Amino acid sequence: MSRKFSTSSFCVHVMMTHREETMSQHLSDNLPSPQKIGVREFRGNLTTYLRQVRQGRTILVTSHDQVVAELRPPAPSYRPRRQPGALRGRIRMSEDFDETPPDILESMECNL
Repeated sequence: MSRKFSTSSFCVHVMMTHREETMSQHLSDNLPSPQKIGVREFRGNLTTYLRQVRQGRTILVTSHDQVVAELRPPAPSYRPRRQPGALRGRIRMSEDFDETPPDILESMECNL
């Protein structure tokens, strides 16, 4: 049985396919293409799919053949690792850093 598409439905189909291909290219970066699953399948096997995401896999959740959600591991932290001693010689303490100012001492000694 052959299907006939109107021009508008064909364009929508091509646009959706292009969008999914573009999304796949951005997500994969030489990784396997994202797995597509339906909402019911995802809901029924939630822990299995979350385990796959934790292992680095990207999953596209679909509803009526449209992508409604994208699950992927979080991006790596952009903060550089802390290097002990990096500020050595740059931090100076004043001579009286451990002395409590007299007005604060007085306020702590007075009766309330």
